[in-house]
Amino acid sequence: MIVHEEPSPNSVSSPVSTAKDSRCYTVEDLMEMLLLSRPTVYRLLKQNEFRWFKVSGAYRISKASFEAWLNDGTVERNPAV
Repeated sequence: MIVHEEPSPNSVSSPVSTAKDSRCYTVEDLMEMLLLSRPTVYRLLKQNEFRWFKVSGAYRISKASFEAWLNDGTVERNPAV
């Protein structure tokens, strides 16, 4: 889970946890990293290019699976789908 704190006016903000610390990415993380639109990221999810799951209606993408796909071109089919 990614949790962000509201910055105070006199301090430098730092998130409690970032995508780098997490074992999962969000759709927004992929949009930012790949410079893709939301519909394009959802299309990748539907193609099962890497492992993902839903938590309370929000997609979470396995960091290890995504990075393997991105770096090696390895496709891991999502066994749940």
